[in-house]
Amino acid sequence: MSFVLSKKSLDRLSGVHPKLVEVVKRAIELTGIDFTVLEGVRSKARQAQLVAAGASKTMDGRHLTGHAVDLGAMVAGSVRWDWPLYYKVAEAMQQAAKELGVPIVWGGVWDKRLADIGDPADAVAAYVARRQALGKKAFIDGPHFELAREVFP
Repeated sequence: MSFVLSKKSLDRLSGVHPKLVEVVKRAIELTGIDFTVLEGVRSKARQAQLVAAGASKTMDGRHLTGHAVDLGAMVAGSVRWDWPLYYKVAEAMQQAAKELGVPIVWGGVWDKRLADIGDPADAVAAYVARRQALGKKAFIDGPHFELAREVFP
């Protein structure tokens, strides 16, 4: 089955960096699970709300500059938060990023590029273990995808 981005999703990509838009558009063609664009560009006020709620960790977030998107897995017309669905979205984004040569970082594994992580589920577990070995907590944000800072400042 093939999926397409809704008008709402396309509207939410307004102002997002064109390279990231390309990856999202290719990923929806590749995915085995439907997804929607939850957020693209954010205002500083919206970012502050999310930081206050603990849903974001920084006021220097990539959404502020159009370098990030949040994608929601869709099942029967509703956004679902089951983790296995986000591994499937990550796999589609991973394949699209590789095909297009666009370096993406996924909120499931912050310290590596998406193209380099292999299986998303295994990569998340390894990331959590790396953070624990450093005595740090892992912040996992499965819906979040951003352009790599070192290539797209």
